[in-house]
Amino acid sequence: MNDQGKSHRPMVPTKPPNKVRQPRTAEVVEGRGLAKENAGQQNTHRTQRRARVPSELEGVRQAARRNKGEKFTALFHHVTVERLREAFMNLNKKAAAGSDGVTWEQYQAKLEENLQGLHRRLHQGAYRAKPSRRVYIPKTDGQQRPLAVAALEDKIVQRAVVEVLNAIYEGDFLGFSYGFRPGRGAHQALDALACGLRRKKMNFVFDADVRGFYESIDHAWMMKFVEHRIADKRVLRLIQKWLSTGVMENGTLTECEDGAPQGATVSPLLANIYLHYVLDLWAQQWRKRTARGEMIITRYADDFIVGFQYRDDAERFRQELQERMKQFSLELHPDKTRLIEFGRYAAGNRQRAGLAAPETFNFLGFTHICGTTREGRFWVHRRTIQKRMTAKLHELKSELRRRWHQPIPEQGRWLQQVVQGYFGYHGVPGNERRLRSFRNQVTRLWLRTLRRRSQRDKTTWAQMGRLHRRWLPHVRWYHPWPEERFDARSKARTG
Repeated sequence: MNDQGKSHRPMVPTKPPNKVRQPRTAEVVEGRGLAKENAGQQNTHRTQRRARVPSELEGVRQAARRNKGEKFTALFHHVTVERLREAFMNLNKKAAAGSDGVTWEQYQAKLEENLQGLHRRLHQGAYRAKPSRRVYIPKTDGQQRPLAVAALEDKIVQRAVVEVLNAIYEGDFLGFSYGFRPGRGAHQALDALACGLRRKKMNFVFDADVRGFYESIDHAWMMKFVEHRIADKRVLRLIQKWLSTGVMENGTLTECEDGAPQGATVSPLLANIYLHYVLDLWAQQWRKRTARGEMIITRYADDFIVGFQYRDDAERFRQELQERMKQFSLELHPDKTRLIEFGRYAAGNRQRAGLAAPETFNFLGFTHICGTTREGRFWVHRRTIQKRMTAKLHELKSELRRRWHQPIPEQGRWLQQVVQGYFGYHGVPGNERRLRSFRNQVTRLWLRTLRRRSQRDKTTWAQMGRLHRRWLPHVRWYHPWPEERFDARSKARTG
């Protein structure tokens, strides 16, 4: 995609840069192997009887892999009643209703009739997307994040269409893109980043944040990007409807001329498509043609980290990226985008210059810190972001007050699930101190809640210790060392 938006064969590399010498580096993980693994995982789907059956999308998937410039003119027939049913069954049953007020249980009461009607309207061109309902959720910085809750039928159709489009785009997306993709997740991105910083010659980190990304997506550019691969007019009309359908807030409809509704099922895929053409392909070519030294990229949705061997590469990349993004109505957040010295030599270089310890950066819930192992080798330490932990504890405090008249075993079971889920994400090697602090703070909040239930309550710390041991999970690792999982996944792809 050039800057004028003309269609041509996308610049998708099929091998790592020539500068890579080590076979198991972050660049190898960023290669194309995972698309093959994901395709295998999506090769089948479950019928209503939960039997494994071949996917009709395999032909689409193979054609997308064979020809990166091919446009798909016939996709809509893959939106079948069966695929709509699968999409409905995979929805969150307890999710809030959209502007239509229809819940999952209400729709299920006449499921077959509803799905047949929805399918008929889709293929007759009578389907109309409904406005989303605006809700706000708190952010860790105290601000409110606007979300759009789509109507239930819109969620069903979006999920079905996303499954069809994933068969094409999973073969197009580059390996260093991890957000909201089948078979990929935050911890795969964290593994790749940690291994890249440790194994490659990284001395500087460009910590980037796109300001108001979802609200800034240009609809005209979005449709041009989609049209590189999709030529089925019915699918294109659906995407245009979802982009332009407004948001309902306090009874007032606001039309959307720009942006994608954050929270909609289709939005993460559209965001990945937009950044694939604006950022990923451009950055991959920049790395091959312009960078003097080694360079790694890890992107999760609109948050991305770029590592550099040389400062002048990093500064030139930042300047050219800013100019690139302006062409597509995007902007780097001036307060959240930084270039810092980070790597195996950062501490020594800064000490010799009379500077403080190397700066840290945050990514996917963890603060990344330059450190060393017991043997003195460079290591990237990861700690739960303090603000995130504090925000979670405030949330727990409010919920405990709401539950304080429940029996202690009922409170214990609920806290057990909450702490288990928290540890399931944050339980990475080296983060034990933060996990232990979180567990202890939860115990203090629980004791304080119990003591406030009655003026005569005399719960002691000894009694609380027994409750603590009985209900709260022990601190342990829930994830392996980054390189262990990183190498295992690399070996599985190349094997």
